[in-house]
Amino acid sequence: MSTHSKGRRIAAWILTGLISLLFIASAIAKLAGAQAVVEVFEKWGLSNHRLLIGSGELVSALLFLIPRTNSLGLLLLSAYLGGAIVTHMQHGEPYIIPSILLLLVWVTGYLRHPEVLQSFRGSNA
Repeated sequence: MSTHSKGRRIAAWILTGLISLLFIASAIAKLAGAQAVVEVFEKWGLSNHRLLIGSGELVSALLFLIPRTNSLGLLLLSAYLGGAIVTHMQHGEPYIIPSILLLLVWVTGYLRHPEVLQSFRGSNA
């Protein structure tokens, strides 16, 4: 990580912290059974899966936050947000927020570890 600029590292950690806090708060609302969350999950027909989804969200956010497991957290949050986007689309709801969050998760992942997108770079071999 010594090749990263100080500003890049700071930006990456700020974004990582903010994104992680957002997902942790969202997971806690699901796990605690916040009324608004319960109503939305009932509307979507997912009320029986609220605790599982909240647990998965919490684990994914924590893995994203921890440097050693950041890559796994990046992949799990991507899958989670993909599911959120599809759920919103399926119910005719706006899906711009989870789409922007997905983009921010990947930008943050790139800022922390640019090699995460290494496969998109041309190969000289």
